Amino acid sequence: MSITARQAAFLILLKIEKDKAYSNIALDSAVRAYSLDSTDCAFISRLVYGVTERKITLDYVISGFLKQPIKKLKTEVLVILRLGTYQILFMDKIPESAAVNESVLLAKNNKCDFASGLVNAVLRKVSEEGKEILELLSGEERISVLYSAPLELVKFLKYHYNEENAEMILKSALEPKEITIRVNTLKTTEDELIDILKEENLTAKKTFFKNALTLDTKGAVYESEAYKKGLFYVEDISSQICVSELELKENDKFIDICSAPGGKSFTASQYMNDKGEIYSCDIHSHRVELIKSGAERLGIKVIKPTKNDATIYNSDFQNADCVLCDVPCSGLGIIGKKPEIKYKSLDEIKDLIPIQKQILSTASRYVKKGGTLIYSTCSINPNENRKVCDWFLKENNDFVSVRVAHEIERCIDEGDYLTLTPHINKCDGFFIAKFKRKL
Repeated sequence: MSITARQAAFLILLKIEKDKAYSNIALDSAVRAYSLDSTDCAFISRLVYGVTERKITLDYVISGFLKQPIKKLKTEVLVILRLGTYQILFMDKIPESAAVNESVLLAKNNKCDFASGLVNAVLRKVSEEGKEILELLSGEERISVLYSAPLELVKFLKYHYNEENAEMILKSALEPKEITIRVNTLKTTEDELIDILKEENLTAKKTFFKNALTLDTKGAVYESEAYKKGLFYVEDISSQICVSELELKENDKFIDICSAPGGKSFTASQYMNDKGEIYSCDIHSHRVELIKSGAERLGIKVIKPTKNDATIYNSDFQNADCVLCDVPCSGLGIIGKKPEIKYKSLDEIKDLIPIQKQILSTASRYVKKGGTLIYSTCSINPNENRKVCDWFLKENNDFVSVRVAHEIERCIDEGDYLTLTPHINKCDGFFIAKFKRKL
């Protein structure tokens, strides 16, 4: 089925808006359904993610040129206006006239002829005065609108991290992202992999963290021969730092209690030189299969993919040297990769905290005396991070806190705990706490 790039972007965004679908899932589904070349895919991806992550900004500008509340617009018309406004304000290589005319055409081709005049008029105003409207903002509203974050989230981040850090966290979420990969040291080295990828026209660069590389490319990483041969896997530096803090060694028994899709277990196997026991767990069978297939591709033998409910004690896991609880969380640290997350109410997080506490408490029972327990999330919300860990220490006097990664710069001082933030640490927002069980 043939379809224009803008029409595809419109249909994807409409599905996201109406069905509350995740942008990455809706985009992947569309790529499979339509006959799209690589250039179209890149353009569509830019439009879909751009409109999604800038939604508050776009609606604010559009509202400035409407004679009616934006909520009264038909959803199809609103999506078309967002698409046009995004192209005008944030895509310098698109002529503004083309953005306007193509948006009008979208309206006519999607049973919105009645709104073609409105689309034309509003977008011409956006072209003339849209940037000036944004320059008039001030205070918390400025941060909210410029970085497309709900005012509730702005206030929350400002309270916990101060205004400057709050703004930088939200700003960094909108910046282009490089792909971070982990070298499979069981098969190759940093330098060897860089040379191998270069032959495939993939440019890899070293980072501050050993065996973590960034790919400055828009190529199909998962289609590369190096990937298929298991020479690397995609994993953010934050997760790699987390695993390094376990201080694993050969023949250890390690429990990765919420493992899927398995990246941290894969990294752990390297520190263990693929010797010992790694139980990589998930509650869902299909996600356990992801761990299994990933380990097979990488040639890792030490991993035991295991279906397990992290909230229920499992006697097979007792007497472990190290346990990692990378618990289900709000995902507030990865809004740059999953922009939909930032639009959710912070109240939704409250339901996660009892589960996080239960998983941490259950997992702690597996740690042998002198063993290591790590609690982590891809969130920067202290309520599901620092406060959960403070609670755990009060409830379990046989564990002590250990300072995480002395050498890494911190956005805020949380004692032994570490919250990584994208604007300072150039990685996902991520929280790590480390505990030792007393001898």
